[in-house]
Amino acid sequence: MSSFPLEFDLTAVPSAADERSDVRSEARTTGPRTGAPLPATDGQLALQLPSELPHLSIAPEWKDQQRLWGHSFHPMCSYLASFPAGLVHAFIARYTRPGDVVLDPFSGRGTTPLQACAEGRIGAGNDLNPFAHILTAAKVDPPTKAAVKTRIAALRLAWAATAGEWNEIADRIAADPGSPEILAPGPGSRPIGGTMPARPDAAVPAEVALAFHPRTLAQLLFLRAGLDPDDRTDRFILATLTGILHGKSASYLSAVMPNTFSMAPRYVRDFVARTSFHSPERDTFGLLDDKIRRLYRQPIPAARGIALLGDARDSGIRFREALRARGLPERARLVVTSPPYLRVVKYGYYNWLRLWLLGYDASAIDDLLDDAHHRDAYLVFMREVLRGLRTALADDAVVALVIGDVEMDRGRPANGGVGLAEAVWEMAAAPEGYRLAGIALDDVAAGRKMTKLWGDEAGQATKLDRILVLSTTEAGRRRALNSASLPIDWTWPPRSPRAL
Repeated sequence: MSSFPLEFDLTAVPSAADERSDVRSEARTTGPRTGAPLPATDGQLALQLPSELPHLSIAPEWKDQQRLWGHSFHPMCSYLASFPAGLVHAFIARYTRPGDVVLDPFSGRGTTPLQACAEGRIGAGNDLNPFAHILTAAKVDPPTKAAVKTRIAALRLAWAATAGEWNEIADRIAADPGSPEILAPGPGSRPIGGTMPARPDAAVPAEVALAFHPRTLAQLLFLRAGLDPDDRTDRFILATLTGILHGKSASYLSAVMPNTFSMAPRYVRDFVARTSFHSPERDTFGLLDDKIRRLYRQPIPAARGIALLGDARDSGIRFREALRARGLPERARLVVTSPPYLRVVKYGYYNWLRLWLLGYDASAIDDLLDDAHHRDAYLVFMREVLRGLRTALADDAVVALVIGDVEMDRGRPANGGVGLAEAVWEMAAAPEGYRLAGIALDDVAAGRKMTKLWGDEAGQATKLDRILVLSTTEAGRRRALNSASLPIDWTWPPRSPRAL
C-alpha cells in the first residue's frame, strides 16, 4: 500500500495517555515509536488487538439486552450484516443530545437512523441499494397506524372486486412455471387509487412461482402491481411485505426458504423437484395485518428522519442538502455505520425474491453495489467515503465505524481481511486528517449471526467486529474519550416522565 501517501503524521496524534487520568482508554497498547507497553485497563473484552492502536473503554453492553431491544420497527425485515439497535444506542446515549443529527452513509435496513429518531434525534441514512433505501425510508418517515389500516382496508376491497382475474393469472403461472408466454402485470402497472406510471407486463420467474401457493401468489401479484413505493403508506406496506415474504413458520407467505436471506434460485428449483414441495396457502392480507400490529406496538418515532439513495462517497453533500431543505442542523454530531464487509455479502443475490417483489433485478443490484472489493480497492473506497463525509460533520463529531475482520472468502482464507479496522485508520482515515480515539471490540458469536444457516461455515467469515472510533478534531477526540465509559440507561421503551 505504498501508493497511499500518509499526509497525516501518525505520531502527531496525541496518545490516550495524554488525557485526564480518569479516562480509561489505553489498554494493552504501545507508544507510537518506542513500542513500550502502556498500562492495561478494565472494561475491555479479553481479546488480542494489534498493539499499534489504543483500546476504547466502551463495554459491549448491547450483548446483554434482549434480542429485539429497541424500537418495534427494527424487525420489519431481516437484513444480512446488520448490527443490533443496542450498539447504536450505546453511542447515541454517550455522544448526542435530543435534536442532534446522527448519520449512517451505509444505512442497510435503517438501524442507525431509526433508533436515532426513536430517541429524539434526527436520523439520516443513505444507501446505494434501493431495497435498503425502501426499508430505511419506511422506518424513518412512517405513516400513522390509522393511515396504514385505512389503506389495507381499501386494498382488501379492491382485491375482492378483482380476485378472479388475479387467481386466473396465478393458476396459469403455476401450471407452467417460468413460461415466457405467460405474462403478469409488472410493479406499479395497476395503481390502486394512485397515478403511477405503468410498467410493461413480464413473465414471472419459475422459482417465484414454485415458492408460493397459487392463491398467495395471486395476492402478491395484485399488491405488487398496485402499490407505489414513492407513497409513504404504500412504501411502508411494501417494506413490511418483504419481511413476511419467506420463512419457516406460519407467519410467512412461503416456507421454501428461511427468512434471513433468499436461497439461490437454482436451489429452490432443485429443492422443489427433489422433495415435491408445495407451499401451503397463506392469506397475504391476514399475515400483513399481524405484522403491522407487531410493528406498531410502540408509538412511531419521535422525530422524522431522512432516507437518501446514492453513493456513500458523496453522501456528505447530499446529507447537508436534505437537512437544509428541512430547516434542520446541517452538521452531524455522530456517525454510526458499518461499511460493507470485504467480499462477503452479495446484497442482490441474497435478496433476489424481495427484489423481485419490489421490481428490481438482483444481478443489476450487485453490479451497482460492486461488492467484490479486494483490500487495496476497499481502502481507496473508504478513504473517499471519509473524505466526502467530513462536509457534513460538526467540529466535535464522533465517527464510529463497525468493521468486521474477514477470515474466510467463499470458503478460502481471505487475503488481507484481518486487521481491516487498523488498515482503514492508517490508509483511509489518517490521510484525511481524522483523529483516532481508539478501537472497541465486539466479538461475534457464530450462533448469533444470520449466516448461521450456512452450516459448517456459519460465522467463519467474520468472527470479530472492531469499532473504530474517530473524530475530525482534537475536541471531538477528547469528547469521544471522556464519554466512553459513561453509564447509560438500557430501559426500553424509555420511561415516560411522571405526570405533575
